[in-house]
Amino acid sequence: MHIDFALPVNHDLMAGFRAWQAKAELACADYGFHMAVTKWAAQAAEDMGRLVQQGINSFKFFMAYKGALMVSDEELLQGFMRCRQLGALPQVHAENGEAVALGQQLVFNAGVTGPEGHALSRPAALEGEATGRAIRLAGFVGVPLYVVHVMSIDASEEVARARASGQRVIGEPVASGLALDESAMWDANFTRAAAAVMSPPIRGKQHSAALKRALAGGLLQLVATDHAVFNSSQKAVGQRDFRLIPNGVNGLEERMHVVWQELVAPGLITPQDYVRITSTAAARIFNVYPRKGRIAAGSDADVIVLDPSVNHTITAATHHSRIDTNVYEGKEIAGKVTVTISRGRLVWYKGKLDVQPGSGRFITLPTHGLLSDGLGKAGADTAAQLMKAFSADNGATPVVRGAAGSNGTARKDEL
Repeated sequence: MHIDFALPVNHDLMAGFRAWQAKAELACADYGFHMAVTKWAAQAAEDMGRLVQQGINSFKFFMAYKGALMVSDEELLQGFMRCRQLGALPQVHAENGEAVALGQQLVFNAGVTGPEGHALSRPAALEGEATGRAIRLAGFVGVPLYVVHVMSIDASEEVARARASGQRVIGEPVASGLALDESAMWDANFTRAAAAVMSPPIRGKQHSAALKRALAGGLLQLVATDHAVFNSSQKAVGQRDFRLIPNGVNGLEERMHVVWQELVAPGLITPQDYVRITSTAAARIFNVYPRKGRIAAGSDADVIVLDPSVNHTITAATHHSRIDTNVYEGKEIAGKVTVTISRGRLVWYKGKLDVQPGSGRFITLPTHGLLSDGLGKAGADTAAQLMKAFSADNGATPVVRGAAGSNGTARKDEL
């Protein structure tokens, strides 16, 4: 099963949902959607309620992409409040959008126009700041939080700190952040350099090493892809201005192989851990377990067989995507998926793909999953928590007061 991010059409959530439904008409595998919220209004709150009834249980908020997708802190709080009311899971793209916009302008004005400017203008500190801010705002509202594409030590430490304090936070690194490093954006060949542009950016080797350790130690919970692909001709729009390069890398086809190579092959995690971070954890978080994420009677028969003895090399020449580049080009993998079964049907065997367009089903994702267990409605509960916290140090809240004035009556100068 694949859960894709659906974007609104001109901030219209229902129009975005219908557009993504149309795109999925020929789906060959089961799928669901997350829905992005890019502007707050009463209509957005109403549409979130309608989408929950349609089978959407998570909503993504962008803290970056100023002037396009970014929401303000006020909008973020309103979205968090609505998610709690609905029992839905809020997700955040965590970068400080204001600082990123300034960084982009400063770097470009300094004469850096190529893809390396993308990395320079979005340092890890901005990802860490936004991650911490989102976590604290979620804690204030009393809602769980899912941080997508954790790419840095800074962000992973914020997630780990929150989880250690008991807050319900999920940290999701992506395959590219584990296997690649930022040096690709300094490649003298623009096509290769631009192919690696995504946000938050792929970072230095010390960050990828730390992310792998965090996954191995349970500080981060699962691995996704943030798959968003563009041909080299599309990326070339930003040849003279890195700010115009479409953001996104491939990973949907490569994720299982990359995670095995980066984590299981070197002994950082066990094959059982591999199943958890690539499948079971997501099924539990998005409340579709045990239908998905488990091999058992009554569950959907979605199975892959990975043979660790089969070596192969990732390349654009043999991948199944229509894009003409591959960000993992030339990466050697010790282990390959040799069998894929979808709902009991053999769809990949001996290097042959046998799928039926349109056979994929839309899987409804129920709200009020494990992360929401025990949480009440937002607003009143948040106020009650604040009053309880301050009462411990300052006495009963709210304070019962008499009329103004020292003797309980108002003085003339107060009237």
